[in-house]
Amino acid sequence: MSTPATPAVLYPLQPDHPELVAPFAALVQSSGARRLWLCQSFKAEPHQVLAHLSGAGYDVPVGTSVSVMPLRHPYEAAHQARSLALLTGQPVVAGYGIGTPDFVAALTGEPYKSPRTAVRDYLTSVRDLLDGKAVDHAGPYHHLDARLLPLDHAPVEVGAGVLRPGMARTAGEVADVAITWMTPPAYVRDALVPALEDGARAAGRPARPRVATAVHVAVARPGRDLRRVALAGAGEHLKGPHYADMLRRAGVPVGDDPAATAAALLGHSVVVTGTPGEIAERLAEYRAAGVDEVMLNPAGVMLTEGVRAAVDDMEEIIAACG
Repeated sequence: MSTPATPAVLYPLQPDHPELVAPFAALVQSSGARRLWLCQSFKAEPHQVLAHLSGAGYDVPVGTSVSVMPLRHPYEAAHQARSLALLTGQPVVAGYGIGTPDFVAALTGEPYKSPRTAVRDYLTSVRDLLDGKAVDHAGPYHHLDARLLPLDHAPVEVGAGVLRPGMARTAGEVADVAITWMTPPAYVRDALVPALEDGARAAGRPARPRVATAVHVAVARPGRDLRRVALAGAGEHLKGPHYADMLRRAGVPVGDDPAATAAALLGHSVVVTGTPGEIAERLAEYRAAGVDEVMLNPAGVMLTEGVRAAVDDMEEIIAACG
C-alpha cells in the first residue's frame, strides 16, 4: 500500500513494445510505489501499452505525462482515459500538454496563438465529459457538442503539463493535477505553487491542483559517472527553449558548457543523486515545497547502463522512502 511519501515510477523512454515497460510495472506492483507513469510515445502508444500491461496482470495506478493535445480531440481523450480506468480498475491521471509549436503546426496548420486558452478549453471539455456532462463548446481550438455514454470506471484525474507560472495559473483554474518536469524544489515552492493557488482562487475552486513532479534520480555507485548520467538523462529536454527558460528562472545556469551544466543540474536537485537514503532526504525537500507526488525518473541510468540498473536504483530509493 502506497503512502503520500511513497514515490511513483516513470518509464522515461518511448517503448518499442509493452514488454519493455513490464519491469517498471512489476516494480510498482511489488514495491507499493504510487503509480506507473508513461511519457508521450510515438512508438507504442501509451494508453495501449498500459492496457496491455493490465491484461498481463499488472493492475496498478497509472498516468500519462503528458499526452500531446493536438494528437486527439478532447472527446477521444476522455474516451481513452476512462477506457484505461475501466480496463485497469485503477485510478488514472490523464495528463495533457501542448507540445512544441512546430509539432502543433504540423498537425493543425499553425501553432496555438494562446497556449493557455488551448489548455484551458481542452481540459475543461475533457473534465466535463468524464463527469457525465453534455459539452457544447465552440472555441478557437476545438468544437464539441456531445456527451459520453454512461460507464462505471475507476477515478480519472485530468492533468496539465506545467513549467512556468502562466500555465500554472491556467492549471490552477481547470486541472486536477499539475504535472511538472525538472522543476527544482524552490521553484515549485516560490513560482508554481503560488500561481496554482492564484488560478484556483480566481476560478472559485476550493483548493489548488495536486502537483506531480518528475525528478531525475541516480544512486551514487562505484564507477558511475554522475555528471555523465545527469547529461544523458536531461540532455534532450535542455534543447527545448521552454525547459532552458524555466531552469534559468529557477536559478539553474544551463548553457553550452556540458561540465558546468551537469554540475548545475546536480547542485540544484534537478538530478538527485547520492545513497538511496540521501536521495530520499532530497525528495522530501520536493514534498516540503508542495509536490504531492514525486515521479522517479531514471532516464540517465537507463540510457547509460540499461533497464536492470534503472530498476535497481528505483527499488532501493522506494525502500529508503519507506
